[in-house]
Amino acid sequence: MLRTHDAGSLNAKGVGTKVVLAGWVARRRDHGGVAFIDLRDSTGAVQVVINDEKIAGELRAEWCVLITGTVKLRPAGNENKDIATGEIEVVCESLEVLSEAAALPFPVDSGDIGNISEEVRLKYRYLDLRREGPAKNLRLRSKVTTAIRDVMASSDFLEIETPYLTRSTPEGARDFLVPVRLQPGSWYALPQSPQLFKQLLMVAGMERYYQIARCFRDEDFRADRQPEFTQLDIEISFADQADVISIAEKVLYSVFEKVIGYEIPLPIPHMTYKDAMKDYGSDKPDLRFDNKIVDVTEFFKETSFRVFQAEYVGAVVMPKGADTPRRELDAWQDWAKARGAKGLAYILVGADGTLSGPVAKNLSEKESAGIAAKVGAKNGDAIFFAAGSIASSQSLLGAVRLEIGMR
Repeated sequence: MLRTHDAGSLNAKGVGTKVVLAGWVARRRDHGGVAFIDLRDSTGAVQVVINDEKIAGELRAEWCVLITGTVKLRPAGNENKDIATGEIEVVCESLEVLSEAAALPFPVDSGDIGNISEEVRLKYRYLDLRREGPAKNLRLRSKVTTAIRDVMASSDFLEIETPYLTRSTPEGARDFLVPVRLQPGSWYALPQSPQLFKQLLMVAGMERYYQIARCFRDEDFRADRQPEFTQLDIEISFADQADVISIAEKVLYSVFEKVIGYEIPLPIPHMTYKDAMKDYGSDKPDLRFDNKIVDVTEFFKETSFRVFQAEYVGAVVMPKGADTPRRELDAWQDWAKARGAKGLAYILVGADGTLSGPVAKNLSEKESAGIAAKVGAKNGDAIFFAAGSIASSQSLLGAVRLEIGMR
């Protein structure tokens, strides 16, 4: 190796040690004949003191350099407690430029990317990945896959790679197609998942298979959808639901414990899809706050209000929402319409318990007297309603619940 130490590994225990470091010039500061540079490599950064003004003056951001020097404590009062190497510095004895860098399209050693377009970042991806955030993400991903493999190996699973070039199979999205050179008019399809292959492996007697699989789906871009993605793919023979859940719990526990040091309490609470949709309006509910959806279909079964004469009527409470300005309540309607709904019915529960809003005047005396208690609303709260088909109404109320939680 060209270097003897990693920049981020140096500390006060190594004072007096002669080191050879290799990395990139992150920052340079000139102080009247003495220059300081932050030398960065994949492990972190360390401050280097250069007494030769001529050498220091030639250096530019992101030049790749090889430095030989001695580790010393920083002068009292100059320590930087924000970084691991903040107690020490390296006094440069020799410096070799391994590679110069042209003018940068954007600052690499800055956390601010607000003024940098994504197109520019992707064009210069090799520079973007030098930045702390993207580089940290790649290292985190590597730790996650390592933790997954450790669990699967300890549970006697076989990691088996399945083909990328295969025939089209019925899945939930469109295929990406690859032309066959030797058979014009014929096409390979990139796999949307290894489903058929892993089932064949079970027939073949492999019994416990897993793969950190690359999958391809020709879908429109959404926040939770991308054309290509990676998933942990598992198949088990002679297993029931409890076996699958047990493996999933082991994987989740290990990933969180090994990667970020957090121990998930086991067993992880379980809920059915039906309960998730009924209580939270989502198959991936946010349980950091309660505020469940309340089914009031039976409550309004004899209502004269035509909007609530529907297959399903549900409600969710917005704590302290009764003081919401009219313009925000109107904005809620636009918000709901943008999600395909006709609107969002609501009742405001005043400080004295009186009901107001467009729905309140359409309720019977009995309905008005009991609705707040039915949904668990207190004085000063707002109640939002959705009525119609079960699936669409629960989905809308689930989105309302999340929006309330964020606000």
